[in-house]
Amino acid sequence: MRCPYCDHPQSKVIDSRESKNGLRVRRRRECLSCERRFTTYEKIEEIAYMVVKKDGRRQPFDSQKLLRGLLKACEKRPVPLAKLEEIVEDVETKLQDRNDKELNASKIGQIVMRRLKALDKVAYVRFASVYREFKDVAEFKQELESLLKER
Repeated sequence: MRCPYCDHPQSKVIDSRESKNGLRVRRRRECLSCERRFTTYEKIEEIAYMVVKKDGRRQPFDSQKLLRGLLKACEKRPVPLAKLEEIVEDVETKLQDRNDKELNASKIGQIVMRRLKALDKVAYVRFASVYREFKDVAEFKQELESLLKER
């Protein structure tokens, strides 16, 4: 594994941990040249899963894109990165459990929103505002009122 800091081709593994569902392995590495530490993730490469977008387009599922969206929704919120990675792994697991290799973007959005709602209400509303494409403040207010009723 090449060092991301000095590009040296060799490093040693300091620590390895499997994710909860066993889909990924997280490895802490140390560069043999500059001695800086970095993290890598390993996962089995399988057939690409396709996401069917609202307009009918199909594109490969990108777990990093989903994680970036979650990070944006949780910006400046007390939500641990590990929890967001669990949500992404949950979506990946749902994809792997399916017989067909396609999943509607709306289904992914529902999974993510259900998990975010339980995790952090502000992050949930941020994600929902983008996912549901709120047109105006009234739609935003309606979502907030439904959240308040649940309390």
